[in-house]
Amino acid sequence: MLYLKAISLLQFKNYTNRSFEFPKKVVAICGKNGMGKTNILDAIHYLCFTKSYFSNTDAINVQQGARGFRIEGLFTLNSQDETAVCILRETGKKEFLIDAAPYDKFSMHIGRYPCVVIAPDDAVLITGGSEERRAFIDALLSQLDPEYLKQLILYNKILQQRNSFLKTAAETGSFDEELLSVLDVQLQAPGSFIFSKRRDALLAFLPKVKRLYTEIAQQEEYLSLLYESRLLETEFGELLQASRQKDNLLARTTNGIHRDDITIQLGAQPFKNIASQGQRKSLLFALKITELELLAAEKKFSPVLLLDDVFEKLDEERISNLLAKVCIENDGQVFITDTNKERITQHMQALGVDFHLIEL
Repeated sequence: MLYLKAISLLQFKNYTNRSFEFPKKVVAICGKNGMGKTNILDAIHYLCFTKSYFSNTDAINVQQGARGFRIEGLFTLNSQDETAVCILRETGKKEFLIDAAPYDKFSMHIGRYPCVVIAPDDAVLITGGSEERRAFIDALLSQLDPEYLKQLILYNKILQQRNSFLKTAAETGSFDEELLSVLDVQLQAPGSFIFSKRRDALLAFLPKVKRLYTEIAQQEEYLSLLYESRLLETEFGELLQASRQKDNLLARTTNGIHRDDITIQLGAQPFKNIASQGQRKSLLFALKITELELLAAEKKFSPVLLLDDVFEKLDEERISNLLAKVCIENDGQVFITDTNKERITQHMQALGVDFHLIEL
């Protein structure tokens, strides 16, 4: 069981010094735009992942005029209470502690508090480039398997070295074939590991997404989702060797697991080109809720679910279907933000959900 009982924010975004308690499984956070609803969710995300969901730079989350922040959360994990603290010092150094014991590497924390987020900008998962979908799969598998995250970090490090080598070779005209071969060998082991994990996970994951999409949309549609990787056809070593000339010409690594994708089609056309707003949101919810269910099955307890302003441009039936999925069928803790207190209250009451309301 995973449960966040309370959180304290010091100099974090718009909060100077504020604490919140979460006495119930479902928490609704309501208020006008700009009041700090999303900031509470982002603080929870920090405690789960050691970083923000909405920005790549920690300093941008420090309250204006301050020089650091502190986030503290009281969790119950498998019936044991523990305190998680994330601190950004004035020096810019970040620390993360569990019961006052600091981590040597932040990556060691990933998966301890599994968490799934659904936010408005997540539509880019459907409409954006392949890097968005890779990041989604990587985040999921990293929470399930610490070794996956370790191999992903290693792959990206070696890939950066290989790209740097190719760029330097192009600029200087000096090419060391032997060094490139060494980098290729180093890249293959983590790359092959990541490919195997993605392939096996997506084999079960994608059909579940399709089924859930149909449930949420309440109608059968010709949706197809496929894992796309050159490694499905060719060994990694052969792939790197075959693309050397192109790599040298473009001064970057043009093939590998960093180019993998999930292709999404509706009928014979790309989903993002013809899908309606409602269809896109339904698919986003299907992807995220399947992620939630997979994490729950593997961890033996449900992740924390953060829903940020997801009801806009969604019809009442889809809202009810989504809330039923996440608040009734799911037994994990759920945090929901909404600008409309009456809307969320009416839906919760209609479903018979006992919830805690925070008004900002």
